[in-house]
Amino acid sequence: MPQPGAIPAEPLPAPPLVATVIPCYRVRNHIAGVIEKIGPEVTWIFCVDDHCPEESGRYIATTITDPRVRVLFHAHNQGVGGATITGIRAALAEKCTVIVKLDGDGQMNPKLIPLLIEPILKGRADYTKGNRFFDIEGLRQMPPVRIFGNAVLSFFAKASTGYWNIFDPNNGFVAIHGHVAQLLPLDRINRTFFFESDMLFRLNTIGAVVQEIPMTAQYGHEKSNLVISKIIAPFLINHLGNLTKRIFYNYFLRGFSVVSIELFFSIILLFLGIIYGSLEWWESIVTGIARPTGSVVLTAILLLVGLQLFLGFLHFDISNLPRTPLQSFGSSLLRIKTLNSASGQTDEKN
Repeated sequence: MPQPGAIPAEPLPAPPLVATVIPCYRVRNHIAGVIEKIGPEVTWIFCVDDHCPEESGRYIATTITDPRVRVLFHAHNQGVGGATITGIRAALAEKCTVIVKLDGDGQMNPKLIPLLIEPILKGRADYTKGNRFFDIEGLRQMPPVRIFGNAVLSFFAKASTGYWNIFDPNNGFVAIHGHVAQLLPLDRINRTFFFESDMLFRLNTIGAVVQEIPMTAQYGHEKSNLVISKIIAPFLINHLGNLTKRIFYNYFLRGFSVVSIELFFSIILLFLGIIYGSLEWWESIVTGIARPTGSVVLTAILLLVGLQLFLGFLHFDISNLPRTPLQSFGSSLLRIKTLNSASGQTDEKN
């Protein structure tokens, strides 16, 4: 019984709830080993059978005895993104603090989960990703076609997402804070293999802090469902769309500034320089007469000034990264989002 006048002890904070989401499609031969390696730091393990032809979900439900495991089933294949989003929704329903996405093919080491979630639990990041390119020696394990494909797609991913500091944007070993996941438009995130890049794009639009964790991919005899040659063209189209939306959202719709003016005039000057210079060059070829010095100088001025303005914008964009984690005031943002949604529904009824 506390003594009179004594200050009551503050209640201990509840331990964080950590969920692991595992999309399951053709992973029957590997999934048991993956689940076995998941440590006690994880509270829930959501295995999402994405209409797997090997009936991975049924296999897990009948053979895996880990009490943390829950199996979710898709009636139709939705892709790795769709399966991950289903798992995220299940984890949010359990009010999990951190949600980890882990592939079921054994290429990601579950023993790294504590390192992946540490920056989030300590309030340093909203979203963390594995980085397979941190250790150059470790790249020898990666098939050459994967290195080439990732190198090409990574550059476009940096541009479209705005996270120029991320070296492995296509890595699917990720973790996200529950509050931040609730702020994302989960219904609009890409369901295919473009999921990881589209997630980064959505995170940038809300200003989330992203951090990478060094890791080494484990490549064995498993067969990947991703074919680089078939996804490069769709990826590039999606990246171009996200780049356009990101620039419009961040620099014209919500954050118009001097940098926006730089970008606007750089595009106009470069466009005029290219068109005018091309016409003058063609005229010179057709007529066989060299163009006047003034035409050459004007073309050079248009291109050089436009390029200088664009480089100024690019420098700002590369350095304009989110610095303050959203999770520090995530609950307040969620209340605002809920109030705005309720207000919108009331207006519609009226």
